[in-house]
Amino acid sequence: MITRLSSAIVLLLVLPVFCLGQADTSKSASTALAKSNEQVAQKAAGWSAGLKLPDNAKEKRVANAIAIHLKSIRDWHNNHPFTSVPAGINPATGNKLSDLDRQLIANSSMPASIHKDLMDVLKNELTPEQVEFILDQYTIGKVAFTLKGYKAIVPDLTSDEEATITAFLKQAREQAIDYKNMNQISAIFEIYKTKSEQYLNSNGRNWRQLYKAYVDKVKAEKEAAKK
Repeated sequence: MITRLSSAIVLLLVLPVFCLGQADTSKSASTALAKSNEQVAQKAAGWSAGLKLPDNAKEKRVANAIAIHLKSIRDWHNNHPFTSVPAGINPATGNKLSDLDRQLIANSSMPASIHKDLMDVLKNELTPEQVEFILDQYTIGKVAFTLKGYKAIVPDLTSDEEATITAFLKQAREQAIDYKNMNQISAIFEIYKTKSEQYLNSNGRNWRQLYKAYVDKVKAEKEAAKK
């Protein structure tokens, strides 16, 4: 009887502390979510403002669509960690899936409607050039930056080659906007960079030789600058 009474007393003493801890955790999570939502709203508003639209209502509609999209990406990513994808191998290479590979797989299972809802608003409200501006905000201008790199490595890049590579990079950009951070975005671009390099090889180029020649040239220029 005494033992039962002691256990009951301990439970009565511990339970309020446990409940208080849960309440604190819940409050902390709510505060973090509110702060994240505010940051997302500010980012979306900034991107939309960058368009310098003369129509304030349109600017707000665009910002709202971006904010919804960014929140959806965040929530899907947070609710589907890489551990939700079983460890295994990449069937294309035979290599073990990295944590990043598994996270990309998890994020790629996000409903297609999330992407479509954003693009429908952008295409309805904006010109094609303005849509590209917004997509560049998501990917910090990686299309232009990467294309500039190809032009440096392949100085005699033809107009047809440039058009094909640009198309690959724009595919990468639109796909990459559905991923949460720059590591994931860069991984998506790597897929299309590989396609671009394979295309150059099939077009009579030797990508490895071109890249090596470029690296050697840059090293030589650096050495010459030191003298």
